Amino acid sequence: MHQHAKPAEQMDNRQRARRAHGPVRIGGASGFWGDSAVAVPQLVASGAIDYLVFDYLAELTMSILAGARLKKPEAGFATDFVDVAMKSVLREVAGRGIRVVSNAGGVNPHGCARALAELATAQGVELRIAVVEGDDVMALLPQLRAQGVREMHGGAALPQKVLSANAYLGAAPIRAALDAGAQVVITGRCVDSAVTLGVLMHEFGWADDDYDRLAGGSLAGHIIECGCQATGGLHTDWDTVPDWPGIGYPIVECEADGSFVVTKPAGTGGKVSPMVVAEQMLYEIGDPGAYLLPDVSCDFTSVTIGVLGDDRVQVRGARGRAPGPDFKVSATFAEGFRCSGQLTIVGFDAVAKARRTGEAILARTRSMFARLGLPDYGATLVEVLGAESCYGPHARAGALATREAVLRVSATHPVREALELFAREIAPAGTSWAPGTTGAAGRPSVSPSIRQFAFLLDKARVAPAVVMGGQRIEVPARPGAAAPGAAASHARAPQTGTPAAGSPHPGDERIEVPLIRIACARSGDKGDTSNIGVIARRAELLPVLREQLTAERVGAFLAHLVQGPVTRYEVPGILALNFVCERALGGGGMASLRNDPLGKGMAQMLLSMPVRVPPGLLEPERGP
Repeated sequence: MHQHAKPAEQMDNRQRARRAHGPVRIGGASGFWGDSAVAVPQLVASGAIDYLVFDYLAELTMSILAGARLKKPEAGFATDFVDVAMKSVLREVAGRGIRVVSNAGGVNPHGCARALAELATAQGVELRIAVVEGDDVMALLPQLRAQGVREMHGGAALPQKVLSANAYLGAAPIRAALDAGAQVVITGRCVDSAVTLGVLMHEFGWADDDYDRLAGGSLAGHIIECGCQATGGLHTDWDTVPDWPGIGYPIVECEADGSFVVTKPAGTGGKVSPMVVAEQMLYEIGDPGAYLLPDVSCDFTSVTIGVLGDDRVQVRGARGRAPGPDFKVSATFAEGFRCSGQLTIVGFDAVAKARRTGEAILARTRSMFARLGLPDYGATLVEVLGAESCYGPHARAGALATREAVLRVSATHPVREALELFAREIAPAGTSWAPGTTGAAGRPSVSPSIRQFAFLLDKARVAPAVVMGGQRIEVPARPGAAAPGAAASHARAPQTGTPAAGSPHPGDERIEVPLIRIACARSGDKGDTSNIGVIARRAELLPVLREQLTAERVGAFLAHLVQGPVTRYEVPGILALNFVCERALGGGGMASLRNDPLGKGMAQMLLSMPVRVPPGLLEPERGP
């Protein structure tokens, strides 16, 4: 790799100047592989950032990248980072001294670094690039299989055909790379917030056991790791968010004490408010009193969020303690095949016609399987989009009367040929059965069914390192506490429930309204678990939420989707409750046949749940 380093003293001088004159300013330029190309030019042109950080990786992304590398050894990284993001701003980034940290390396971080170095050479830019390696633990799998490693939730044995296996590394290697003078740091798999925390550990010299500050830095990273979700994206009150086309990407201005301000470039669209930031804070964190990361176990229950000015929100109060002794490893494996097809049904009784069509396709193909000696489907799902299928028993009667619906029929099978037959039998519905059938967009493709397998691995068995030029820096992970335990939390004990029917206080003088009148909410996924954060619109409404939104009642309302227990955690600092719903996503990710495999709509469903509220606490309904 041909690289030229700028003098390290220049970067050290800039760093000292920032420490003396203001906060460290970090722009979040990507929430996933495929995020908008407007982010990077917008943040760089703002002149308001010292660092640019990117988060590209999800579990499914890792398996896709692993498959790409098998076909083409030089592939396996997020190409958009080089070809789109950095290509457009490389000269400006280098000229302004903006440093970059990205997990775009995927399963081939060295390949990503080579591609970036070639781009820099072509543009005549001198660039010092560091690679963080060590997250790939595929070589350990035979030994781990012999030792009987088990999946961390269900206890299943390690599959035979694993596509990828990567440990979620922490921030220490990123700090080491920046300490060594890297202008760009490229990692493979790391926790999403580590790209930010590594910057702050480097800039402020935080020690490995400075846990409160590490928790604050991790929270800053968590807020910006999903891009515009911190600036009004996915906000419950979406109609109050201006200028969607020009929405600003998030910037955190971080202080040495672990507090930070969330903002966005001046003149951009979107909205930064306490409620927007609170929604993102609860996104996918599980237990807010013990959010476990490689560097620190975080307690966010006493975090406060306050307004400093227009689109400027201050966040402080994160607490931390020692992390656990293990890295989480996310492995992916193939198990059979999957296929989904769609048709549009128009006219009277569209929903009934669509459902009968889906059932007929499955019945016909099952008969064909039997004649050919093929086994039955592994799983099937018929959904009628437009009829509120995902709401189950809470679907409105009016939705069933729609005169335009989309049939989505999905299936898994151990044999590819069976699903190829299934795919062929969808289009014939257009002339065989329901009047008004249209919208066939070609034969759907059959793809491997990719599933996740998560397990814990002793940190001592993983060897993170930084490679820059001809130098290799070992960065052994700190062992952590004997067991992660729960962070010292000010929250009440978590409440766990199983589905139970009923609504509290049916005879009192309260007014029944949908939950959205008194709260905002956001949901996300961790494997087959859905996380739903609910935030009271005002402090006076938090007692109502505590009373009305029990774990049992939430479990009952979502029982058509959630098969496991529901646990409620309190986050009083931001007037919130966090619900962790297990076995809620039909397997989650690529394992799920649902139209919403990541649970993005579950908060929206919960917001329709009726709650009984004293009328004096209600604000007027917002207009249409």
